[in-house]
Amino acid sequence: MARAAGATIVALLLAAQASAFRRPAGVARLPAPSRGVNTLGARPVASVPRARPTALGANAALDENSVSGDTFLGALYKFCRPHTIRGTILASFAGVAKALADSGGLAACWSWELLPRAALGLVALLAGNAFIVGINQLYDVEVDKVNKPFLPIAAGELSPATAKLLLAVCAVTGPAIVATQFSPLILQLYALGTFAGTAYSVPPFKLKARGPLAAGMTIATCRGFLLNFGVYYATLEALGKTFAWSPGVAFMARFMTVFAAVIAVTKDLPDVEGDRAYGVKTFATRVGVAKVAAGASLALALNYASAIAQGVFAPAGAFARGPMVAGHAVLLLGLGRFFLRYRRSGPTNMDAIKGYYKSIWDLFYLEYLLYIFI
Repeated sequence: MARAAGATIVALLLAAQASAFRRPAGVARLPAPSRGVNTLGARPVASVPRARPTALGANAALDENSVSGDTFLGALYKFCRPHTIRGTILASFAGVAKALADSGGLAACWSWELLPRAALGLVALLAGNAFIVGINQLYDVEVDKVNKPFLPIAAGELSPATAKLLLAVCAVTGPAIVATQFSPLILQLYALGTFAGTAYSVPPFKLKARGPLAAGMTIATCRGFLLNFGVYYATLEALGKTFAWSPGVAFMARFMTVFAAVIAVTKDLPDVEGDRAYGVKTFATRVGVAKVAAGASLALALNYASAIAQGVFAPAGAFARGPMVAGHAVLLLGLGRFFLRYRRSGPTNMDAIKGYYKSIWDLFYLEYLLYIFI
């Protein structure tokens, strides 16, 4: 049974990778970068224009810039940064599924009375997610006009007053749900994550302006540890179970914290032009895009290698060996393919950079699929 499950997961991961790696129809391979053509450093920083997605850029970049903000729903969709919303939803479902599996399975512990509580928990997480990414846009309008002109406030599709109203709704809704549906510990974790996400963007803290280490640690803590641990703990609490560190939960907390740190570093790659123009200190502005991409890929490769080693050498029964070893080997292969494609396209080509960053998020999503089965 375990072998069959492992083979199924590996097949799904291979199919997902093939889909992510496939070039969109009608789009040619990116040419090698040439002087003055869509490359970093091709023009002085002072004359950086607003970014315009090319045919490949619209597919390679995160999908907000392919959605019209002419309607309120379109602007709201982009305001919530859907690629982060997907990560939160996947983390929630994976955490709940893992807690159910560790508690004897769905049939042994599920009750339909838990469904409304689970749905409210997801709403609270999405409200917190929207608040953190929304307040970042509110305080980064001028930089976003260079880096992300498709975002609704920077594009003039959503007024600051409307954005503040949306943030107020999220700030009230999320904590109110958590306070009434979950324990004080979960409320404290939620408050800590919201505060850290706010401090990332808002003075006097503005951690993103205090250097890449402070910014990276903030994102890694929120999206890596707090989200994954909090969902698992809250699910066990709802089931009336006592929390204990299992090998799978400890692995996921560690693995996804490292992964979130990689995302925290690579998220600045598409923003390097605007960050340089506004004096924002990131690893990309300090050492260059190519070195950051190479370092991030190496860190993620070591993360995958450690997962494979854990699967091979852990005591029997600690993990489902097939999904743990073969699944992470497939994802490691995918990482290598994504990085090589980026390098072949030209390490300073903005479309290639956006495509590489999107591929990191694709691997992040796939890890949650794997987590349920390890």
